[in-house]
Amino acid sequence: MAVRRESPRRRPEGQARLKPSSTAVTHSRGADMGSQAHVSMEPLQLYNSLSRRIEPFRPAHASVTLYVCGITPYATTHLGHAFTYAMADTLSRFLEQQGYPVCYVQNLTDVDDAILREARRVGEDYRALGDRWTEHFVQEMQTLNVRAPDHFPRATEALPEIIAAVRQLCALGVAYEAGGSVYFESEAWPSYGKLSRLSRQEMLPIANERGNNPDDVSKRHPLDFVLWQAHSPGEPAWESPWGPGRPGWHIECSTLAQRLLGETLDIHGGGSDLLFPHHESEIAQAECRTRQEPFARWWFHTAMVQLAGKKISKSLGNLIMVQDLLTHYSPDAIRLFLAGHHYRQSWEYDPAELAHAEQRAASLRAAVAWSVRPRSPRPLDPSARQQAFTHAMAHDLDTPAALTLLSNLAADIAAGARAGRDVQAAQAALRQMSRIFGLRLDAGGAEAAVISGWNRHLERALP
Repeated sequence: MAVRRESPRRRPEGQARLKPSSTAVTHSRGADMGSQAHVSMEPLQLYNSLSRRIEPFRPAHASVTLYVCGITPYATTHLGHAFTYAMADTLSRFLEQQGYPVCYVQNLTDVDDAILREARRVGEDYRALGDRWTEHFVQEMQTLNVRAPDHFPRATEALPEIIAAVRQLCALGVAYEAGGSVYFESEAWPSYGKLSRLSRQEMLPIANERGNNPDDVSKRHPLDFVLWQAHSPGEPAWESPWGPGRPGWHIECSTLAQRLLGETLDIHGGGSDLLFPHHESEIAQAECRTRQEPFARWWFHTAMVQLAGKKISKSLGNLIMVQDLLTHYSPDAIRLFLAGHHYRQSWEYDPAELAHAEQRAASLRAAVAWSVRPRSPRPLDPSARQQAFTHAMAHDLDTPAALTLLSNLAADIAAGARAGRDVQAAQAALRQMSRIFGLRLDAGGAEAAVISGWNRHLERALP
């Protein structure tokens, strides 16, 4: 049986890659909140899905290690994707505003059941399909001014490490080979379920909805999950000690995370629909292999976006695409729309909220556009608004409350300007606070660092 050898990828045809706006200012990955001499930094209190409590966040070392599960590149970018990556961006920017350097990894699931199934459906090579949708995703992240991660690895980049991890799990007696596939034996790891807190009976129907095959005759137990998938006709395959095949979905993420960030992460994030079985299985693999607990000190899960009471998802076909929203609304409006919802609370798509977000964006732009020759000896002091903003963000990223404070400061600026007060310090504060949400206001286009960061990943991924 022939095993497909991966050929060099060719950059797909399509839109030109974005270039930085001439008015964009180059920033580091830090959020650059500017001078806040009168604003005290408040420690972040962050909800941890593992403990199910809001806890004071402290990184294990000087910098924060952050891993967020990335896209499977097809049918992107929908509103659920945008919510997750915009919230991860806001978290990263706020951490850096607090003085923590952040090393951020977001993976690209370039081979799994879903993308192979879609490639067969549309009659396209899975690599060409993935490359095309990856470029599409990157362009929309750039347009929304979502900063690029420090690392954006493909799963297939780590095949030697994945195979080594699977071999180690076999040697430890928690994985077994059958029919050319390798499975993690769920019954051999008693802690399986500590993240989701589901019973085995509760796990099975959820796992089945999310890719598990309980009728696989090679499995010892219905909840055992694939570490290495034996080759099937028409699918890509790589050589392994168990014969030709490809990696399982769960082992891709845990291997990439530990390869780039170490055995223990500070924060692991993703949509709440990944909590089980994906993140649960990542924990089992990683902690069993390294004998280090925890695999991730904090689990950061974004809630589901709904349409007519149902989760927006590819499988349901009820997608609201960012590209469609961008034909009617500005990038700032979409970022404000997303930040208007707390990251842990499910919400329903409502076009009226988007229209309101556009109005809010216009009011913020108007506030920073005021040019006043001061007549009053009393400049407008923004420090109280800044302190309240920091307090809201430090309390488990209360973005809705923080946005209200942005609007309040914009109203203060308008009133102060009409009264002839010096509003320059308040305008600077409004710009600085807005950067936490990736807003550009009157700057025009995405930040230069956003454009160059994502373009660097594209040049690497799509030569």
